[in-house]
Amino acid sequence: MKQTLIRIGDQEAVLEVGSWPALWQKIYLSKKNSPALYRYVSLGHLKFELKLRTAIVEAAKALRRSGVQFETFERSHCNGHYWNLNSKGGFELRRDVTPAEGIRDIFANGSLYGFECATAIVIVLYKGVLDSIQETDFNRMFADLLLYDWHYDSDLRLIEKQGAPQSFPGDVLYFKNPDVNPEQIEWQGENTIKLEEDLYYGHGIGIVSSREIISKLNRHRIPGSMVSAYLTDQVIYPDFLYLSQFEAGSSEVNPEVMQQAFAVDGGITSQIGRRRYLLA
Repeated sequence: MKQTLIRIGDQEAVLEVGSWPALWQKIYLSKKNSPALYRYVSLGHLKFELKLRTAIVEAAKALRRSGVQFETFERSHCNGHYWNLNSKGGFELRRDVTPAEGIRDIFANGSLYGFECATAIVIVLYKGVLDSIQETDFNRMFADLLLYDWHYDSDLRLIEKQGAPQSFPGDVLYFKNPDVNPEQIEWQGENTIKLEEDLYYGHGIGIVSSREIISKLNRHRIPGSMVSAYLTDQVIYPDFLYLSQFEAGSSEVNPEVMQQAFAVDGGITSQIGRRRYLLA
């Protein structure tokens, strides 16, 4: 007998999804047909995940269109009307600017910005969240915003798990270049947003397949190296359940449920510093 692979509360998810947006349907059916178990507190929880995943995908595409440039931290630059550039190449939000205004300006005036690929991924995640929750909550949660490498506010609640084959649009995946040329260290790997099956957004590379990303990284190896770049097993995504309580018009999630080690993908999460880890 086939295991029920999507459950809402204690019940099997039996849903008519034909009227849902195309990407929602694709993600839902991929999860339903996967070998893993996915649990949701409510239908609203499931729909919010699909909404946020879609918003992250659209944010990645928008950043690609925005005209932002790929730069090393030493050469990073930003719009001084919204951000202050610190000595490490990070962007510190000006005190007279809201977090929502600062994030939106990157997409509106991309030609004024240049940053590294990890920073780009964090920007995409912030924009996806901004487009999925109430703006007042976004501004409160992400006050004093700093954009730098994998630095991010703890309220983004990123979860890390292993299992790239069971990843979905909106997930963050990493391609590693183990034999990178030390003189081109910025090509040691590529942080990406998965857009659909074998299509990824990587800042500085564009929207391409896994094969194209690996080929690009391989051009920046130690001369003579035969060790190829590869897609790692790491998958990162926001805590959809936590963030769903801030969706406009949503009913408040039971605080007792929020405090539980919520069973996701058949496991529980553990937090170390800013990052949470999914334990199988």
